[in-house]
Formats: sequence, C-alpha cells, structure tokens
Amino acid sequence: MPIPASTAPLARSLAREEVYRSLKHWIVELQLAPGEILRDHELALQLGVSRTPVREALRQLEDEGLVLTSFHKWTKVAPSNLADIAQLYPVVAALEAAALELALPRMTSADLQALDACNAALAQAIAAQDQQLAPSLDAQFHAIIVRISQNLEIEKMLAGLRPRIRRIELAHFGDQRMAPQSVAEHAAIIAALRAGDGRAAVQLIKQNWSLPPDLLQLAATTAAT
Repeated sequence: MPIPASTAPLARSLAREEVYRSLKHWIVELQLAPGEILRDHELALQLGVSRTPVREALRQLEDEGLVLTSFHKWTKVAPSNLADIAQLYPVVAALEAAALELALPRMTSADLQALDACNAALAQAIAAQDQQLAPSLDAQFHAIIVRISQNLEIEKMLAGLRPRIRRIELAHFGDQRMAPQSVAEHAAIIAALRAGDGRAAVQLIKQNWSLPPDLLQLAATTAAT
C-alpha cells in the first residue's frame, strides 16, 4: 500500500512530533498496511522534511510497537496480530478501572453531564454509521474519566495502548467495539455513578473492555496456529 498520495508536503520547519503524528495516523488507520516496508527517504520526500525527523519518528513508533526494524536491512509496519487483543484488552480494563476509582471522589454533576452528552453523540454516530466519528467519541468517553482521575501515568500508558488496539480491530473486524452494546455499557456506567455505586461502575468499565466470547475464541485460535 503506497504512501497516501493526497498528503500535502509539510513545512520544512515541521517538528519531529508532527512527523510522528502523521506516520502514526497512517499506520493506525491502515493507510500504511501491516508488514509494509517504510523507506525514510520516501517518507521524507512526501512530508517535505529531511530524513532526520522521519528516522526519529520511526524509532519512537518502534518503541510503541507499531514499527519493526532489522538493523541495516529494513524498517516496516508491525504485523497486526489478532492474538494481541487477548493481551491488550485486560491491561486497558485494569488501567481504566484504576482511573475510575481515582476519579470517583472528584466526579461532579458537570462531569456526568459530559459523559451523557458524549455517549448520546456516540449513539448518533453509530446509527449514522459514521466510522470516523464513532471511534473518536468512544475514545472521548473514556478520556473524560481518565482526565478526572488526574493520573498522568495512567493517561500515558493508555495513550500508548489504544492506537495498537484500534489498528488490530480495524484490520480484522472493521471496528469491533463500534456497536450499540458500547452505548448501553456506557449508559450503565453513568447510571451507577449517578447512584453513587462506585464499585458497580468500576466493574462495569471492566466489562466494557471484556472480550466477547466469539472474539476470545478467535484470538485464542489465532494464537495457537
């Protein structure tokens, strides 16, 4: 799969962070396919920058598990392994449960209204089959809780995991989590918070990240082959 042809060259003053964001977006959204060879000179030419910020961005993406490098041989987009879902989902569930526990004493009525509004927008996006907006709103719902927790370490860890999960889901399912079930589970979390039942809310957010039985079986089968 080639570098997206519609991408306008970026300004030469572009920082490495901006190069990194562009490459990460292409990889996560599958514009750069799993296993595709990445040539720094081609990427630099397309982005209108020198090879140095591209190489730095590729090293950062390698640290995040999105790029693989064989020294002096090749650099390529990391494979999209379905079996990794079984490893990633429980970690995200534990981190978000910890964030919610920290957020409980800080949660305000305005925060609950923000969660409600986000979930309502998510329901509309799913009904409209808006595959760009729906994932963003789902992520926004969870980000609100993480923000309220005021724990930057949890926020950083989740920021590194979510793109890997989204890429795998897009590659294998189109987007596994974008379903009305997510809206219902979010609504249950909000209801538990409004009722003052923090323990139930924590269990519900873990459930929101539980693997459906069919996906769990498929992931296990993939790992065994």
